[in-house]
Amino acid sequence: MTILVTRPEPDNEATAAALRAKGFGVLLAPMLRFEPVAFHDDADARYGAVIVTSANAIRAIEAHLTGHLLPLPLFAVGERTAEAARHAGFGNVIVAGGDAVALRDLILASVRGKTLKKASTLLYLAGADLAGDIAGELGERGFSVVTHTTYRMIPVLSLPQAAIDAFAANGIEAVLHYSRRSARAFLDAVRAAGVEISALAIPQCCISDTVAAIVREVGATQVLVARSPDESGLFEALDRALAALSR
Repeated sequence: MTILVTRPEPDNEATAAALRAKGFGVLLAPMLRFEPVAFHDDADARYGAVIVTSANAIRAIEAHLTGHLLPLPLFAVGERTAEAARHAGFGNVIVAGGDAVALRDLILASVRGKTLKKASTLLYLAGADLAGDIAGELGERGFSVVTHTTYRMIPVLSLPQAAIDAFAANGIEAVLHYSRRSARAFLDAVRAAGVEISALAIPQCCISDTVAAIVREVGATQVLVARSPDESGLFEALDRALAALSR
């Protein structure tokens, strides 16, 4: 039983290992490619905390981080991002529940709890393409947020040949989708490869409702949404998909 993982490198390797431990075969088809953006740390800037919504934002600048930022509290969207921050040298990492709403609420709660001053300027380390507007939402609540783009994710235009062959042979049981942009890239790639019908005839497991909407728009009917916006939720959606197929 083979699962197609569209998650970008290097995180897709951890996903593949977890799936193999569950007894699945895995094909990797990363649909976005990571590209760092030049980062210039202003040593004179005074920030009260750092906000991060992706581990990639940390990976992109890890080699360039200095003591200027590392002592600051860092608000991470979820545990995987928090792990990347700790690995980079941040010592005070506060972890939200896995999405931007939870991260925003955590920052607001920190102000109410007086562990963060609302007058502080927040540094948001971000990607070039943002799914939400946490900086804008915090700005509306009186925060000053400085956004620094540290990376971009470039759509991959084609599927690996192994994935094309597996779709053509009906050898893939389900597809895992991690973001709207990677889902769109996947749809473009299966269309270009001529395997769109077989690719969309199988369960599409999506990390959120917004991702699910992308694949539903093109006619996929077996679309399952994670009950929590993380990989454990996505794996649970996969279990539901395969249980339905076995009935």
